[in-house]
Amino acid sequence: MTGKILLYYKFQPIADPEAVRLWQRDLCEGLGLTGRILISEHGINGTVGGDIRACKTYVKKTKEYFRGIEFKWSDGSAADFPKLSVKVRDEIVAFGAPGELKVDEDGVIGGGTHLTPEQVNELVAENPDVVFFDGRNAREAEIGKFKNAVVPDVETTHDFIRELESGKYDWMKDKPVIAYCTGGIRCEVLTPLMKNRGFEEVYQIDGGIVRYGEKFGNAGLWEGSLYVFDDRMHTEFGAPDDPNYVQLGHCVHCDAPTNQFYNCANEPECRHQYLSCEDCRETNPYCAECAAKAATR
Repeated sequence: MTGKILLYYKFQPIADPEAVRLWQRDLCEGLGLTGRILISEHGINGTVGGDIRACKTYVKKTKEYFRGIEFKWSDGSAADFPKLSVKVRDEIVAFGAPGELKVDEDGVIGGGTHLTPEQVNELVAENPDVVFFDGRNAREAEIGKFKNAVVPDVETTHDFIRELESGKYDWMKDKPVIAYCTGGIRCEVLTPLMKNRGFEEVYQIDGGIVRYGEKFGNAGLWEGSLYVFDDRMHTEFGAPDDPNYVQLGHCVHCDAPTNQFYNCANEPECRHQYLSCEDCRETNPYCAECAAKAATR
């Protein structure tokens, strides 16, 4: 059997999230799909995997309720996920502001203007004041980001409101700002939060970094590699030996070029991921902080 993984989200009002949770759980169990699905009054966010025929049935059934939902397909199977988890949460993306997000049948109300990858390049070419604003955590940006992007000092989405209200980014409030994230979902929430805090001209990339990279590869405004949330941990939009490819990631121990993240060996005390070359990983399997502590003992 050929396996596939589905990635998707849809913002629309859900009157009874618990009823939708039960329906989605039963649907996935009946089709043999595993993965993680979050449901709230604002919509649904999920990643599920299984047999391609089961995935096609899942897409058909889910579209009957979530009209207009788009699915991204990638290689994989149910074996990529240990179990099925379907939960109701206050937010499908945890920014810590469930009462601030407003949605209707057309999606998020008051968010940033959506731009296609081509429109991103056009806006940058027309206006030298455009600022790229990274909607991911700072670790993800270590190996890839848009050229000259502002990277907030955040570890999780919960940190963004504090950052936006810190005053550090007030200089951007009268400039065109293009917020971006991996597939677009984080920016659906981030951009209205920004507009509510005085950022006047806010945009977001339709389909996120993924769609932009698929369109332009190494020849656009994106630099480096993309952090991904699977066993690969990073992916490229073109060959790393392409002359247009920009290497951003470096080993925390020897500064050698690398895009490979590892979990610190000092688990469970430390849960940091860090960049390391293969040679240093064999001799020093710790993040920089834990390695420094070990050296002083």
